[in-house]
Amino acid sequence: MGDIVYRWTDGNDEDFYRFYIKTEEYYNQIAGGLANRTAFVPYNASGKIETVIIAFDNGIPVGCAGLKRYSSVAVEIKRVWVEESHRRRRIAEEMMHLIEHKAIMDGYDFAILQTRDSMKDAVGLYDRLGYTRMPNYPPYDKLEGAICFQKQLRI
Repeated sequence: MGDIVYRWTDGNDEDFYRFYIKTEEYYNQIAGGLANRTAFVPYNASGKIETVIIAFDNGIPVGCAGLKRYSSVAVEIKRVWVEESHRRRRIAEEMMHLIEHKAIMDGYDFAILQTRDSMKDAVGLYDRLGYTRMPNYPPYDKLEGAICFQKQLRI
């Protein structure tokens, strides 16, 4: 396997959109179907994610993560995903470091994100990176099974 190369883009990127579709299918599966997520899908549209990083292995996209403005001081981390064939190689961790740095450079004080307790690998990653549980923020305060995390990026 080659070296992983990271490229910045936005939510309209074709490679990111393929990951977006894949993650939608995955989230529908763990939520028990699209009907259980319909109210939240508009908040997760790929085009609304302003900043995206994509990981490539030998030119093949293998992972992604995004940033979306939540408030003047907080940015939301969206769609952290690594293909199964490339997991356990610290790609998600590296993407998280890169997007946190980008968020700091863009002037944000906090990063927030939403996941589900059942996504044990994701929860473990966020714990290792210093994220702490927080009360669920809108619109996830109405999503059964959602858990939210935050991390102070700068003081």
